[in-house]
Amino acid sequence: MEDLKNWCKIIEDIINLIDLSIIQGESETITLELLSKKLGYSEYYSSRKFREISGMNFREYFCKRKLSFALKELRDQNSKIIDIALKYGFSSPEAFTRAFKKAYDIAPSEYRKTLIPVVLQTIIKPFDCYIATGQDLMSEESKNEVKVYFVHIPAHKFLHIRNYNSRGYWDFWQKQSIIQGQDCETICGFLDSIKGKLDDTFGAENNSSSGQLMAWINAPTGRICNWGIPLAEAYGVRLPVDYNGPIPPNMQLMDVAEGEYIVFEHGPFDITKESQSVEAKIEAAMLNFNYEEAGYALDTKEERVFYFFHDPNRFWKYIRPVLKINS
Repeated sequence: MEDLKNWCKIIEDIINLIDLSIIQGESETITLELLSKKLGYSEYYSSRKFREISGMNFREYFCKRKLSFALKELRDQNSKIIDIALKYGFSSPEAFTRAFKKAYDIAPSEYRKTLIPVVLQTIIKPFDCYIATGQDLMSEESKNEVKVYFVHIPAHKFLHIRNYNSRGYWDFWQKQSIIQGQDCETICGFLDSIKGKLDDTFGAENNSSSGQLMAWINAPTGRICNWGIPLAEAYGVRLPVDYNGPIPPNMQLMDVAEGEYIVFEHGPFDITKESQSVEAKIEAAMLNFNYEEAGYALDTKEERVFYFFHDPNRFWKYIRPVLKINS
């Protein structure tokens, strides 16, 4: 178990370096050679461990990630196709077009005209936010109190899939995986190709699958949650209220009205050591919060949305819809 945990950390570092290598224009051959030397293992052994943990060949993953970067530049910038092809290490525009068409069943020039949703290779996360990874100790840096505050969120749209019967993250994706085209990899890949996500971090992380989040939607036919409200679990992205772009297959786009929300937020933490501690801390804060004393109540009207953000480098936070109680 400890060996697996250590290798998960190594693979996580490799995955981050892969994205950096792509940004810097290095090839997969150079990257694997340098990474292997840095780790002190042979290229064969490093590749084998990468495949064991990620489920994918190193070079295959590198190529798919490279195409994800290229597609987003094609989508968001006015760069010439030949410049994009050369920037991401393709020998010619024709070679880029062949690889692009093989991956997405559409030529780069046609994609730029239509911006149809496609399944991108999202960044692999060896440490899932819902997996306990061994000893869980709160570091001094992470012992900050959970911040609780109210915010007004403007109207927006929520592009998502939802499940009315699932119970938690793993159960959600297990149930979705038996529905054709709604498995985690496919849905995350589609969402990653959508332009204009409100919660994207952009910058160097514009290929990190940011902007995707779990949510719970007030739904009369949903299962009853711990606080007595019928909810449907959902996974998706928030979009501007005027979004009128394409909707991926098997997904739905809902309007979310402007409203008041309460936020329970914990700062950055070490996902390899502190997930359980942080989760317990924030759960306790939500359980013990006195809504009535604050002059608010949870908003249980149909189609109000509870959002869950999990980004160890920035925060762990729950955002719940509320109503102000008339005094």
